[in-house]
Amino acid sequence: MTQVPIFLAIAFTLLGNTCSRAQLDGLEVTPDVVYGHKDGMALTFDVFQPREKANGVGVLFMVSGGWVSSWTEPKQIAPMFRHLSDAGYTVFAVRHGSSPRYFVPECVSDVQLALSFIASNADRWQVDPKRLGVFGFSAGGHLSLMLGTVGGSKQKNDSIARVAAVVAVFPPTDLAPYVDFKSPRREQFPALRFEPSQAESVSPLMKVTSDDAPTLLFHGDQDELVPLWHSEKIKEAFDGVKVVSKLVVIKGAAHGFDADGNRLLAKEMVEWFDNHLVKVQKLK
Repeated sequence: MTQVPIFLAIAFTLLGNTCSRAQLDGLEVTPDVVYGHKDGMALTFDVFQPREKANGVGVLFMVSGGWVSSWTEPKQIAPMFRHLSDAGYTVFAVRHGSSPRYFVPECVSDVQLALSFIASNADRWQVDPKRLGVFGFSAGGHLSLMLGTVGGSKQKNDSIARVAAVVAVFPPTDLAPYVDFKSPRREQFPALRFEPSQAESVSPLMKVTSDDAPTLLFHGDQDELVPLWHSEKIKEAFDGVKVVSKLVVIKGAAHGFDADGNRLLAKEMVEWFDNHLVKVQKLK
């Protein structure tokens, strides 16, 4: 739930510390696509498409830390997706209405709307609406799991867009302990200042069912901000309903990984999406 743009720090450790224009070579970048409006403001995402060898699969990235969704120049955030774009994936960097103005339930509604918009307009970016993935870190991991368990907002034909694979990194999965009026996290993270009675509706642990997306979880065993039990409990829940899932625990890691941990994450993420979004199509 970190309040800094943790995804940028991870990008540097994954791919080096340069963010030159050259790193956009090979990508078609479409910035600030409007997927909805809120209080007179646009809700937007950026699209990063490989110019060559695109595999027809889209992956949503939840731009969120502490449920704060800050804007970043595409050339700065593009390195974060290099491992995915090199593998042929089109990445959608989705921003939601931010804390402190908006609370977690509203953030969830925003990314659900984004998923439905992307699925409904998949032809525009030449991706398959039935093979969308999602990933995120911390609060972004929480939002990723919400899409993996609940899906998108209801569309005009009453269908609900779904993702077909999830990667969630040190995600909070049960918000009840944090929204309690006595919880210090409630004061630390303004997005948690909503009615405790709503916690279950936005806790992915409570939303697990047998039709959820295959989910890869990454977590450090020394994480004090979002303890490891969050991933362990949802892994148990997935196992209980026979949803394909995997938990990778990084020994000695807190709320963030070192370079080796991030390289392992990048490798496992691509393999997870390949197995559940690409290879499954080839078998049909």
